[in-house]
Amino acid sequence: MPLSPDESQHLRVLRLRPGAELRVFDGQGAEAHATLIRLDEGGAMLELGEAIDNDRETPQPVTLAVALLKGDKLSDVVRAATELGVTTVQLLQTRQSDVPEIGEQKLIRLRRVAAEASKQSRRAVTPEVLAPIPISQLKLEGQGLLAHPGSAERLTDHLDWQRPLTLVSGPEGGFSDGEVRALTEAGFVAVTLGPRILRAETAPLAMLGAIAATGV
Repeated sequence: MPLSPDESQHLRVLRLRPGAELRVFDGQGAEAHATLIRLDEGGAMLELGEAIDNDRETPQPVTLAVALLKGDKLSDVVRAATELGVTTVQLLQTRQSDVPEIGEQKLIRLRRVAAEASKQSRRAVTPEVLAPIPISQLKLEGQGLLAHPGSAERLTDHLDWQRPLTLVSGPEGGFSDGEVRALTEAGFVAVTLGPRILRAETAPLAMLGAIAATGV
């Protein structure tokens, strides 16, 4: 099994030698043992071994729908969300976001961040990072929870691992009243993240952390 130039360079940086034992994954859930049989300037070659049972994923896929954020905040959210188990990151264009759009290179960088975080956290799945869509186009499949200050509903009271889960988190300025109304009418449940107002880059990770704390 040959590796890509980037992966081969990563192994050279680690100063691995032929015979080294590795674990490899395909980004879609499959994981296996492997042995490095060649590593040189021409690339790297692995010999695949036995498959590994993967028990690091949630019982149902988790989508994080997060508003566009300024600077490197999105990268930080994508990295941590990957470590916390999301399957998909759907970027959202919202009324009160300070960032109306991102370029193709930014999107490529976010996908690279997700891939690197998957390796670091030993996940067999690399989350998809999807191009931004208007929040009005966000569809509910399964169950949906919306981070909304002032709600009395608790996230864990509505968590149901029999259905896929979508978590929605807003921009620095929060969602508009119309956006909240449209989401709840579409079936999303507004939930509290506690008595304090969280920053836009903190709120999605608080939601995912609450889920991770359930032990799944």
